[in-house]
Amino acid sequence: MKPLTKAEEQVMQQVWKLSSAYLKDIVESYPMPRPHTNTVATLVKILVDKGYIGVEAMGRVHRYFPLVSKEAYSTNSIKSLVDAYFEGSFSEAVSCMLQQKEISVHELEILLDQLKQSKK
Repeated sequence: MKPLTKAEEQVMQQVWKLSSAYLKDIVESYPMPRPHTNTVATLVKILVDKGYIGVEAMGRVHRYFPLVSKEAYSTNSIKSLVDAYFEGSFSEAVSCMLQQKEISVHELEILLDQLKQSKK
């Protein structure tokens, strides 16, 4: 999976939220101040070329839809982050989050319970 720039990720967030949309819909889904339509159109084309967005021609307009799910992208992004900064160790990543007080003991207990349930 090719990495995305921050601007490309922002477009993908809108496409995931809408699930199927025309360029006008994507632009209008942004909070104010909205980016220019040409900027979004360029980013959408890049995302189509990267294989993240599919396109269906409907006359003179195009309908766009995600080809990569938000979950698949999120999983890949987290794995890439852990590989790059924690030598592939998820326990090191969680330990760092705990030290920085970004995750609570209660949240860790919930994760542990989920892990135990998935092992059954």
